[in-house]
Amino acid sequence: MGIGKRTEIPLIVTARQDAREIIDAGIGAVLTDAVVRRSVRLEGNTLRIAGSSFDLASYRHVHVIGFGKASCEASAALESVLGRRVTKGIAIGTEARTCEMIDLCEATHPLPSAQNLRLTERLVKQCESVTKDDLVLVVVSGGGSAMLCWPASECEQGIRLYEASNRAGLSIHELNTVRKHISSLKGGGLAKLLYPATVVGLIFSDVPGGHDDLVASGPTYPDATTVADARAVISKYDLGDYELMETPKDARYFGNVTNIVLVSNRDALAAMAVKAGELGYDATVIGADFYDAPEKLVSRMQNAAAPKHAVIAGGESSYPVPAEHGTGGRNQHVALTAALVLRAGQTFAAAASDGRDNGSHGGAIVDATTVARARDAGFDADTALRTCDETVLLERTGDLIEMPPTGANVSDLYLLLSE
Repeated sequence: MGIGKRTEIPLIVTARQDAREIIDAGIGAVLTDAVVRRSVRLEGNTLRIAGSSFDLASYRHVHVIGFGKASCEASAALESVLGRRVTKGIAIGTEARTCEMIDLCEATHPLPSAQNLRLTERLVKQCESVTKDDLVLVVVSGGGSAMLCWPASECEQGIRLYEASNRAGLSIHELNTVRKHISSLKGGGLAKLLYPATVVGLIFSDVPGGHDDLVASGPTYPDATTVADARAVISKYDLGDYELMETPKDARYFGNVTNIVLVSNRDALAAMAVKAGELGYDATVIGADFYDAPEKLVSRMQNAAAPKHAVIAGGESSYPVPAEHGTGGRNQHVALTAALVLRAGQTFAAAASDGRDNGSHGGAIVDATTVARARDAGFDADTALRTCDETVLLERTGDLIEMPPTGANVSDLYLLLSE
């Protein structure tokens, strides 16, 4: 399946086309609607979700709530399966859509906002109406940390925290540790609010390496971190002053919670490996949890390279963004970093699984000629990286990946092809 159009450059054409097909295969394996339809089915009164079953006849009402980039599409797919068995629902995502029983609402990302706060207030009021006789399906996906914003103090603090974390280069573990402790819903707070209802967390994981309790800062998971841990992160990076609160530690709030991971970047990486094999490459998935700085990430992939080989990985690179910066994206930054060290016959791709690399592009596919082509066009790769101003350079070289929003969100995908 192709998503969007190919980058048309008459250099190393076959390898670049192969790279695009491999990336498309990875994204195709994690598209949200397809994930729901293959994981969720209704048989009479029995709702089957992956390996778990729920007797709908045992519940008074069925609620659907969701938050994050994939939540609106996932909630719409859930309603198509459950129909009017859904009593009520709200999903806070990236687009407003129309469903019969579930309100699908558009929020802001990556920063929280007054709009997100208003939508979360509606979600909280629905949660406050549930009882022990109700079933609540909670769609949890990446981006939910910004979209789920409660109480009001979290909104302002969340904006400051995100901007400070970008300047300091926090890992997702560190960022979400603090996020959990400025919110009454994250870090298991939502599970406490819904107690004693039966809660099923449907996790669309964008956090590499199986750290599913970090997705959207873990609203349905017990939290092992404490206020002291959050203070340690704040102090380590000098992030400023925050009003911190402790996350729920009483195990009873999680006794009726079942969290089910429906998709993660491992599904995308496995599909990429299959496609690479079909195209004639020996394929190796070397990791799903690449949180490294771009230089280290690229080096790890180069160390695994071999002739006619596809090196595949997933994750989210981490690097500080200067206060004065240009226009770029995390995947563009990684790809341009790779372009500086690629050898003849090598092609590197970095793509955002949601199709949005901090803008309208999905990432970039580069090769050993990218830096020279940029220089011929009047651009310096080192300067672009230092100022996080990669988009114009990669647009001029024709190396940007064009794709629409995918509705998926399972972290970033990396690929190194060697001829």
